[in-house]
Amino acid sequence: MKLKEHSGQVVRAGISFGSALAIVISWTANKSLLWAIVHGILSWFYVIYYALVYHFPAKG
Repeated sequence: MKLKEHSGQVVRAGISFGSALAIVISWTANKSLLWAIVHGILSWFYVIYYALVYHFPAKG
């Protein structure tokens, strides 16, 4: 298998996992199918946002 093909598979798997993770986090937090779909589209952006805002809040 060529390195470029393997890299493409890894990226696709990461995007798929990020979408699934975003959907699970969104459903757990909001219980809304619409928001779960939106957050699934946003994928890793929503996962990182959620982690920064809710899991690691700024202490002030």
